Amino acid sequence: MTARLMAVRAGALTTVQDAGRRGHAHLGVPRSGALDADAMRLANRLLGNHPDAAVLETTLTGCALRPDRDVTAVVGGAPCPVTVNGRPAPWGAPVRVPAGAVLDAGAVTAGVRAYVAVAGGIAVEPVLGSRSTDLLSGLGPRPLRDGDVLPVGAPAGQVAPPVAAPWPGPPSELVLPVRPGPRADWFAPAALGTFTAATYRVSPHSNRIGLRTEGPALRRATEGELPSEGMVLGAVQVPPDGRPVVFLHDHPTTGGYPVIAVVAESALAAAAQAAVGTPVRFTFG
Repeated sequence: MTARLMAVRAGALTTVQDAGRRGHAHLGVPRSGALDADAMRLANRLLGNHPDAAVLETTLTGCALRPDRDVTAVVGGAPCPVTVNGRPAPWGAPVRVPAGAVLDAGAVTAGVRAYVAVAGGIAVEPVLGSRSTDLLSGLGPRPLRDGDVLPVGAPAGQVAPPVAAPWPGPPSELVLPVRPGPRADWFAPAALGTFTAATYRVSPHSNRIGLRTEGPALRRATEGELPSEGMVLGAVQVPPDGRPVVFLHDHPTTGGYPVIAVVAESALAAAAQAAVGTPVRFTFG
């Protein structure tokens, strides 16, 4: 039998995530998946898992887990204190957790989202080819609650970890490269200049659906309603208040507000770790 993990402390928002549900946007199903995919894959690599094996994504406060069998785990992503039965353990490196011990990933000291990976991966039943929790559509397992029990898959084997794993630090300033969106012509020329010249900040209303910003409003050149059209990961939508919203992995697949630009997907891992108040700049190129 393989191990199971009990949630001793579920944390503020802890979800199961993997690479997400690709190819279902035409059905209204977002991709979902780990917001910091780089961190998920590195944690899995350190354990010999498939790069996209399911992990736990925590938000700000971490979580605590008790396995019923010996497991090996990695806590990575946003830096946080790690303990096993109250004793300090390494962050960002494999940790052996004996049966009945408590692995605690504490509150982040920087960034937003920590990742807890276990050798064998989190083995909840997949839905539409993914184990990810989708907060918008409700597909996949619900967010973790105290007392929940999660199955673990069979470990694939031991892999020698790198001497120093290249964990990137959370951004002190978020610079998002963009290309023009399909509705850039809906905005006044001055608004396009403001979009790339101004410094915005991450709003406390950000979530897995979108990174919301605070800063100067972008004035439209075209008023009126836009019929709903398809939305992609990284789309920068401008709602009526004029403040840009960057769509993240749980974004809706259609929307009726104009998209001024689209962020390169390679920049979204940093966006996932940008804490409230982090300066945000958009740059074309």
